Amino acid sequence: MTAGSRIVAMGHYQPSRVVTNDDLASTLDTNDAWVRDRVGIAERRVADGESVADMATFAAEKALAASGLSAADIDLVVVATCSAIDRCPNVATRVAARLGIVAPGAYDLNTACSGFSYALASADHAIRAGASRHALVIGSEKLSDITDWTDRTTAVLFGDGAGAAVLSAVPDGERPGVGPVLWGSAPDKGDALKIEGWQPYIKQVGQVVFRWATTELAPFAIEVCKRAGVEPSELAAFVPHQANTRIIDGIVKRIGLNPDAIVAKDLVESGNTSAASVPLALSKLIERREVPSGAPVLLFGFGGGLTYAGQVVRCP
Repeated sequence: MTAGSRIVAMGHYQPSRVVTNDDLASTLDTNDAWVRDRVGIAERRVADGESVADMATFAAEKALAASGLSAADIDLVVVATCSAIDRCPNVATRVAARLGIVAPGAYDLNTACSGFSYALASADHAIRAGASRHALVIGSEKLSDITDWTDRTTAVLFGDGAGAAVLSAVPDGERPGVGPVLWGSAPDKGDALKIEGWQPYIKQVGQVVFRWATTELAPFAIEVCKRAGVEPSELAAFVPHQANTRIIDGIVKRIGLNPDAIVAKDLVESGNTSAASVPLALSKLIERREVPSGAPVLLFGFGGGLTYAGQVVRCP
């Protein structure tokens, strides 16, 4: 048993192919100004020949290298994804095999856009229970595989990428670096965003998702801070799911952030990458050294299901 865990390192990966709004406008009835105004996205990355497992491995490899640990130290791999086409072997075991991690606990988790916070919480719980010491937690998505590129309401939204965290047990006497999770769902609204069938496309009732996100989520974000014993005004950064700038701005206005707090808006250059969006955005903030080590950061994912989850973490 241990008092908790902390994130010791992050890593991320994005494909090299950039698809701009102007690129999409060549085949869709849309334009750059329309997309930027409604969702805030300027471009996204699209994978050519890279799988969910490939991107997860690349991100995890970077996080592991930055952590100072080796593959032999990792005893748990958790991957959050809703776009993995292959069902078995799961993504987690594929990543473990490629990195040379021997005999870890390994499972995939699907709560769509809130997936990374769910996965981080489940790994934290495993560490608290003594079932793990060092875990790899990954969000990886290849949404281009399940995007209808003829549908302008969804084709402008999504991108591909992965983000990963190395999570370790805290030493005796050290405060945990991952706060208590608040997770939940609104299953009665689950049909508002669907990926169904054997050859699926993402289908979304955008107004239902938008209204839910802008009217119901801010109190949950505030409750996450309360559970961690942190006032929203004390946060150094807020890293929400990168769905829509208007949703993000609406939540920010209602939770009482310090004006100097950083609000991640990686969607401008990455689009909506579902379970990868939170770790991808957080990893970039850390890489650019925009958040001091040890500073409190609110992670908050929300989306398909409709599900939500968040926790306050200390920046590695």
